[in-house]
Amino acid sequence: MKRSQSIRLVLLGGLSAGALTGCQPKPTVSAENVYTNNYFVPGAGYYHAPFRNWYSLPYNHFDPQNKQYFFGGQWGAQPFESITNISSPTPEAVQLAQAVRTDVPRGGFGRSYGGHYWGGSGFHS
Repeated sequence: MKRSQSIRLVLLGGLSAGALTGCQPKPTVSAENVYTNNYFVPGAGYYHAPFRNWYSLPYNHFDPQNKQYFFGGQWGAQPFESITNISSPTPEAVQLAQAVRTDVPRGGFGRSYGGHYWGGSGFHS
């Protein structure tokens, strides 16, 4: 009897240790932090330092079909040249990036009720 109890405790301890290792905190996006061009946030995209925001494509991404470069949410015939290659995002950009991140688990009841958030902020979709 004692032997089976000790085995059970070892198994439970191993399961809880495995569950905790998957709970690594994800870095937060903040207006106080600085980010370089093409800093990637899953769900938000690539940071464009001169424009202080995240976009779906990397900074100065070249599209061979239309022969244009993508920067700051627009296309241009030439790559965007700027001395700014590191900056802090705007508070609005941070708020949006945090909202659309796909690397942060979103728990609770919010998703089970049609996307409504019933938290303290009063936001309802």
